[in-house]
Amino acid sequence: MNQKAIRRIPLDKFFDLKVDFAFKQLFGNDKNKKITIVFLNAVLKLTGRDTIKEVTFIQQELGGEYKDDKLSRLDILVKTQNGDFINVEIQLSNQQDMTKRTLYYWAKMYESQLVRGMGYSELRPTITINICNFTMFKENKDFHSTFHMYEDRTLSRLMQEEDVLEIHFIEMNKFITLWHEAKLDALDDILIRWLLLLGMVDGRKKKVYAEIYRELEELAMKDENLRAAFDTWEEISQSPETILAYQSRLKYILDEEARYIDGINKGREQGLEQGLEQGLEQGLEQGRKQAQIELVKKLLKRHEPIEDIMDLLDISREEIERIKCSNS
Repeated sequence: MNQKAIRRIPLDKFFDLKVDFAFKQLFGNDKNKKITIVFLNAVLKLTGRDTIKEVTFIQQELGGEYKDDKLSRLDILVKTQNGDFINVEIQLSNQQDMTKRTLYYWAKMYESQLVRGMGYSELRPTITINICNFTMFKENKDFHSTFHMYEDRTLSRLMQEEDVLEIHFIEMNKFITLWHEAKLDALDDILIRWLLLLGMVDGRKKKVYAEIYRELEELAMKDENLRAAFDTWEEISQSPETILAYQSRLKYILDEEARYIDGINKGREQGLEQGLEQGLEQGLEQGRKQAQIELVKKLLKRHEPIEDIMDLLDISREEIERIKCSNS
């Protein structure tokens, strides 16, 4: 098969789609709306009459109603033809706050629907999809986890008719590992194809998985939506304006990650130093305490009056009696 059939630029020139800027260029605008719809249906496993058929891209900032509010800019936020809200977040590096951030975003999106004169019964389902380039759940070997609201014992859903809360986590590192272990079938699962697209380039390691490209090449010959995504990906990866913006964004993300790791390391070093100092102080204190106990024992053995020992060592009668009892 002719490689030029689906690409005209070197593999190492393709943007890493796990960088939020590149992800939004491909999935976050009206020009590529069809690609976005196919991707969302794949993640949410929607088929037949339940599929998303239309989306509207809406403003991406949450909060800010009051002066001191935390303002959050979402990666992609759409409203479907049914009025459901879907937020897609892409995260390249782990800042150890993904779960709480996700719940905050979900709550803000759900709350933002309510307007004056609207009843609570009119609130629509709100879905968050998180694509993470790191491990979220060590105990779970699956790369795709979905959460709803359940009763603890019976596992029955809080809302039977429709779940207003649905949160997805896709862990790309697990996905790539499972794919290399030949445990995933892209022919039978459309989501696998789209995640291969996201996983082909690793911007952090400056690495391109040529074997993933070869599989995508074959798949794109049969999947017109995947082919369209590949063409758009190639286009945005060679525009001078987007190249500069992508490189700046990737550098910022990696710098922030380095600062975060450096902060952790400094905290550990400071903690170690403090621990050593505290350990030394505790050791000295324990040494002084033991020396005092030995001296009390010697004085008692010489039948020195307890009052004299109290005055000499500045120690209580109770403590002397305790030492005396332990030594008997």
